[in-house]
Order: sequence, then C-alpha cells, then structure tokens
Amino acid sequence: MKHIIIEKKRTWKFWVGRSLLLLLVIGVTWLINLIWFKPFNIRHFYEKVFIELALESPEATTSLGLPILYDMYKDELDDISDAKNWEGLRKAKKDYATLLSYDFDKQSKANQLNTQILAYYMKLNSVEAEPFFYHVYRVNQLQGIQSGLPKFMVRAHKLEDESDVEAYISRLSKFETKFTQLIESLKISEAENIIPPKFVIDMVLDEMKGFVGFNRADSIATVDSPKTGQTNLLYTHLSEKLDELEELSDGVKRSYQSSALTAIQYSVFPAYYLLIDYFEKLREKATDDAGVWKLPNGEAYYRYQLKQHTTTDLSPEEIHQLGLSEVTRITEEMNEILAAQGLADSTKTLGEIIQVLNQDERFLYPKGDEGREMIIADFGKILEEIEDGLGEAFDVRPKAGLEVKRVPEFTEEGSPLAYYNSPALDGSRGGQFYINLRDPQAVLKYGMKTLAYHEGIPGHHFQFAIQQELTGLPTFRKVIPFSAYAEGWALYTERLAWELGFYDNDPFGNLGRLQAEIWRAVRLVVDSGIHFKRWTREEAIEYMIANTGMNRAEVVTEVERYIVLPGQACSYKVGMMKILELRAKAKQELGDKFELQAFHNAILKNGAVPLEVLEIIIDDYIAETLGGNPS
Repeated sequence: MKHIIIEKKRTWKFWVGRSLLLLLVIGVTWLINLIWFKPFNIRHFYEKVFIELALESPEATTSLGLPILYDMYKDELDDISDAKNWEGLRKAKKDYATLLSYDFDKQSKANQLNTQILAYYMKLNSVEAEPFFYHVYRVNQLQGIQSGLPKFMVRAHKLEDESDVEAYISRLSKFETKFTQLIESLKISEAENIIPPKFVIDMVLDEMKGFVGFNRADSIATVDSPKTGQTNLLYTHLSEKLDELEELSDGVKRSYQSSALTAIQYSVFPAYYLLIDYFEKLREKATDDAGVWKLPNGEAYYRYQLKQHTTTDLSPEEIHQLGLSEVTRITEEMNEILAAQGLADSTKTLGEIIQVLNQDERFLYPKGDEGREMIIADFGKILEEIEDGLGEAFDVRPKAGLEVKRVPEFTEEGSPLAYYNSPALDGSRGGQFYINLRDPQAVLKYGMKTLAYHEGIPGHHFQFAIQQELTGLPTFRKVIPFSAYAEGWALYTERLAWELGFYDNDPFGNLGRLQAEIWRAVRLVVDSGIHFKRWTREEAIEYMIANTGMNRAEVVTEVERYIVLPGQACSYKVGMMKILELRAKAKQELGDKFELQAFHNAILKNGAVPLEVLEIIIDDYIAETLGGNPS
C-alpha cells in the first residue's frame, strides 16, 4: 500500500514537471519567434515593432516616459550616423513586408484597422521615403539637434534623483559624438547639392552662436577656449534641479555641477563649434532660392511631402487652387464683420485693415515681463472657461493636465507663435502649451481664444492626450503621428468653438478665428507657391501679409517655416475640411440619430489615422448607429 502511494506521488510530480517543461519550451519558442522571427500573432508583431523602435531610440524612451526602458537608456543619446539611418530604413521596409504577409481577411475587424493604419505609415516612411533619403534639411531654424537636443535635455530628461543627474551628465558628454554623426550625413546631402537656403543657414548660425555665447561676427578661429558654460541653459537647468534634491549634500551637488561644467566645456561647446564651422563653409555654396523645386528630383519630392503631411494624393496645383478658393470665401466673411464694426475701407486690402487693428491699444499687452505674465494668466482663464463648457460636445476628456509655458528664450527667434507638447506616457508630465513671448505685443488679445482652443482645449491637448490614454489598442496607436489628422482636428475645433457659442457677443474674437482660418488657407497658396510655382521668399511674405493682416515679423517666421518643412503647412486646412465633410455626411445619413458627442468619440477614440482611414472609421460609425453591419 505504501509502495502504491509512493508511485502515485512520483507520477504527480512527473507530470507536473513535464507540464512545466512543456510550458517553458513553448515560452522560449514564443520568445525566440517574437524576437528573431515573424510573430505568430499579429498583435505581438505590432508590439514588437514599437518596442524595437523604442529600443533603438534612447531619446524616444525618455520623451515618451516609457517605464523600465526609461531607466535602462536614460544615459544614452540616439545614434544618428549614416550607417544607422540606413539600417533603420532597411528594417522599416522589412517590417512593412512582414506586416503585409499576415492574411488580412483572417484578421479581426479591430486588427484590420490596426493593420491599415500601420501599413499606411510604414509604406509612407520607408518604401516611398527612400528616394528622398537625403532631401530633408536636417538642421534648420525649427528642427535639428542644435536646438532639439538642449530642449530635450531640459524638457524630457528627468532630474528626480541621483541616477538621473548622473545620466544627464553622461548625455552631455556625448554631444560631440552625436554632432559628428550629424555632420557626416550633412556632407552627403551637400555632395548631392541638397543645401538649405542661405537665410536658413544664417538663422541657424545665429542660434548656435547665441547658445555658446558669441556673435556671428566672431569666427571659430577667434574662440581660443571654451566659454565658462556657467550661464548656459544646460548648466543652469541642472543647478536649479539640484537645489530641489534635498537628499543630496551641498558637496555632492557641487561635485555634480563641476562634472556637468566639464562636459559642457569639453563636449557640448566643441560640438557646436564643429557644426558652426561646417555651416560657415556651407554658406558659401548656398543660394537664396526658397523652394525644394531646386533640389534633385525636387517636384517629386514635393509631391511626396504633400502626401506625407496631408495623407491624400492631392496635387500641388489642386492644393494651390483649394487655397485660393478658401481665401476668397473667408475674406468675404471677415469683411462682413469689419463692416458691422465700422472698419470697412474700400481703399485698403483686408491685410491693411487688420494691420491697423493690430495697433489698437484695446488688443495689446504691455511690453516686457508685465505683459508676459498677463498673457500666461489670461490663456489659463480662457482654457478654464472652455473646459467647463464642453459637456454638449464631448463625453470623453483627457486625464492629463495642461500647462501654459513660455517658449525657451534661446529658441524664440525661429519658433512659431505657439505649439503643443504631448504628455509623457508614464504620467510624469502633462500636456504643455508653449507661447512665444519674445514680443508680448505680437500676442493680440482678439486672437487668443482661437490660439488656446487650437493648441490646448479642445484641440491638440484633447487629441494627443486622449490618444495616449486609450486602452485595448496596440501601443503604436497611442503615439503614431499623422499631421493632417492632428492639425485638421485642432483647426476644426476652432470652428467648433464658434458653433458652440464661445464667440457669442465677441465679434473681434470671431474675427480672430477667421483670421486664423484664412492664415491656414493662405498656407495652401504660399506653400505650393514656394515649392511648386517657384515663388521667392519675398513674394510669399507679401502675399501672406496682404491676405491675413499678420505683422511682418510673424509672417517672416511663418514663411521661413514653410520653406524648411515643405507640405506640412497644408495639413491643417486639408484635415479640417475632411473632418467637416465627414461630419456633414454623418448628419445627412443619420438625421435625428446624429449626436455630436458620438461623432467626436469616433474620431478621438481611434487616435491619429490617415484621412482615408478616418473615412472608413466614420462610415463604420454611421452603419453601427443605423443598426447595420459596418463594412
């Protein structure tokens, strides 16, 4: 009897062991398959692609605030060498081919949507991008590591404990390596005659020289030794954060400050000197031609950029004509308001009338810090007011908060009037609405509502924050960017706020809304004018001033932005018009069953998508609301 019991116990252990071994084998097989081969499950493939991209970009893991990965890579910077860039493109093409190898018809409806979104993005940024690998101006007044890396260090890199401080200093010590990698790629572009316009180079040189502390009149040869670095943003930011770390002794803090100063003096500043020296020499080869038509295969490149940013196949000529038509329509609406306010003047253009209005003391803030403080406070009040009054239109709100902040002073000159930064995925940072306060009197009171609605609530903050907070979706759906969707939504919400009554009894506020809309319509004309019709920078500036009334300094910044980011400015109006078109379609087909909240849910609860996919989503929403089966 005892012998039988022993046998039963052995048999139980034996089968448990066998089961565990089998599970281990299955687990290892699944892991090997997931890492080195095509995953069995397409949802695993989605995550594999995202994780691999994150692992290749320490800066992305920091910016997104990805748990675990953040701490693993917070002392590293991205490898941007030419070899690494090509490796990334080849991998993207391979991943795209793998995605297409999954049987689309056998996928669930949810996964079919995932696949459509990811396939569009992958193809656009790999197969279709390859012919233009070196066409992008990697350094310009808006983008590039010369401004982006300091911003990243200040905005994204946490300084909450001692390991964060050590990682920060480690990253400072790697600036020179990264800048050297960048110059390698820039030289290849230069060899293919892909060179930014001369005025872009001048702005970049001014920015970099300002960052390291000497003027354009100085040359590298006159800089005998690195500046002290103690007034540099990267040093002062660290010092301020160290003051907040009460657990560290004063001696330890001074030690870290000394290490940071050494890294700035002997890695950061020398990196900038290298890039300054390169651009001083490149300037001699540059021309004043503004459009990308001048580049090798320039027309095809512009068509590609239009598709990338609008996610449509609209031609440059179609974009241009659409812009002209919208400018005419909006001008008529603005003239009606001006006439009602006794400001009509048949001897002046719309732009000239608005220019006079822009000097009206009613709409100006005081100069200096007093005006800056008032602007930040007033934007906060505007955002509070609209957030409290959106119940009729939205039943989903972001959990992340929103903060109004000043654009960093060292980047003000080349930065737009305002922009938005998304929250961190780990919840450590909310949304950030940045306003350029280099000249407080450039922030006109009658245009502030519209700007707040676009960049903040219910514009970019609702769209990006809600997207990041979505559950049950592949991770890539929380972060994937499509400009026409995002900017189209933000511009749509400007009009939505008017429809919901937020401009009632505020004719000048509504004028500001229409001025913002005509600004986006003018962008269609100007962007295609520069890059397709070969307008000069000056022609574009004069057209924009005449048709918007924006002040010259702001227009110059805008036009220079379009020059270095071809096609991006067209995404706003194209995206807005598509959303309005789809809303009109839903209203017509649903009749009494149409609900604005449900329509907005269909858009926001799916995250960013190409416009052709957005149409599929809205068609499905219409079919489901009618009680039918979505296609």
